[in-house]
Amino acid sequence: MAKDEALIGCIGVLTVATRGADGPGEVHCKVRGGTESFIAWSPEPLPKGAKVLVIETRGHRTVDVSAWSDPLDNFPDALDT
Repeated sequence: MAKDEALIGCIGVLTVATRGADGPGEVHCKVRGGTESFIAWSPEPLPKGAKVLVIETRGHRTVDVSAWSDPLDNFPDALDT
């Protein structure tokens, strides 16, 4: 099956925690005008509810993710200082 390159760079939320090399979790990503679920692998364990960035796609609705914190989350606070 072909890789879905449209997923790379998408931000998602883990609905099932990942266990690093010991096992995948599940991520919900906003893509193609909706929300889809994918099997998610990460280099280190990540908890349920973690924000993640899709860094690679393996095909067959499987992606590699990395922990993500949006650098603009605190942007309004930076204006107050």
